[in-house]
Amino acid sequence: MTSFDLTDREFGQLQDLLGSTPHAREVCRLQALLWLAEGEAVADIAERLYVSRRTVYYWVQRFHQRADLDFATRLQDAPRSGRPPAALGIIDSLIAEVIDQDPRELGYHATNWTAPLLRQYLRAVHQLEVSLTSIRRAIDRLDLLWKRPRHQLARRPETWRQAKGGSKEASGIACARSC
Repeated sequence: MTSFDLTDREFGQLQDLLGSTPHAREVCRLQALLWLAEGEAVADIAERLYVSRRTVYYWVQRFHQRADLDFATRLQDAPRSGRPPAALGIIDSLIAEVIDQDPRELGYHATNWTAPLLRQYLRAVHQLEVSLTSIRRAIDRLDLLWKRPRHQLARRPETWRQAKGGSKEASGIACARSC
């Protein structure tokens, strides 16, 4: 297959589509088809686009097979197998609705939510297997801040500085300045 013929109208439509397609793969396919229509060799096009000659032939074959569709659809990727992105967008709302609650109210033995605890919650309540990375990314998307709780003593005894190694007079001076 050395020639690829397009009418002037089809050539113009492909050029118009070249400027409006946001996907890089489709732009490569478009450019390859336009160069083929101008008479360039398949080997030169493959080398220029860093693909194999066989790939260029597949693009032309797929373009011809989808002749009943519009040009934009003819250039799109074929459906691919693989695991769908399960966590993206799904767990954000689930985390947002539970993050303000105290985990103890839901039966957990923790006072704050952590990524492993959220993972355990999503598995138990919503039957979702989610990685810790996905949970951390969801927390970033929700603009939540993780901080360790700051533990404060309810009351300090008057002799707390002495217990830390300070003198009685130093504790009185420090108290006089801060009081």
